Amino acid sequence: MEKIRRHRMRSLVLVLGLLVILAGCASTPKVERTAVDTTIDVSGRWNDADSRMVSEEMIRDCLDRPWLETFRDTHGGKRPTVIVGRVRNRSHEHINVQTFVKDLERSLINSGRVQFVASKGERSGVREERLDQAKHASEETMKGPGEEIGADFMLIGTINTIRDEAGRKAVMFYQTNLELINMSNNVKAWIGEKKIKKVIKKSKFSW
Repeated sequence: MEKIRRHRMRSLVLVLGLLVILAGCASTPKVERTAVDTTIDVSGRWNDADSRMVSEEMIRDCLDRPWLETFRDTHGGKRPTVIVGRVRNRSHEHINVQTFVKDLERSLINSGRVQFVASKGERSGVREERLDQAKHASEETMKGPGEEIGADFMLIGTINTIRDEAGRKAVMFYQTNLELINMSNNVKAWIGEKKIKKVIKKSKFSW
């Protein structure tokens, strides 16, 4: 009887140990590093690849339109100064609009065809630094107020979505609209539009 009890105890310990090992393996995720410019769609929702592609294509279209040459011709070849204003997320998803705005800023700056000024929030920090310089920096190195460059144009926009779903199949439609506004007279110098459509086939256990 005692021998049977010890055998059962050993079996129970082995089973418990095996369960602990299996639980540890199940809770450890598999991580694979990949290039940041690789397009990976897991859920079908807006992702970094969409943000990068939309910003690059729309800024390329914006800078190839007549408004740019018209401005340079009427201002002695001067590059226009641009600022990115508010981009509204009107989709049903949570989209990190700030990441998209930074992609727009990067595409504008890297084009070399326009000047770009800091956003409203960024300017606040710079102005605080100027005030600090006025108190502590030498006269030769301090930067005074009243020397900022005003923007000639502001880029604003919206991101909208339409979701169509039936059974285990869904279609995600994204439409991004951008407008370039002349700061002196509110004239719209350029309007751009980019559409993305994704077909998603869901498994039995998703969503």
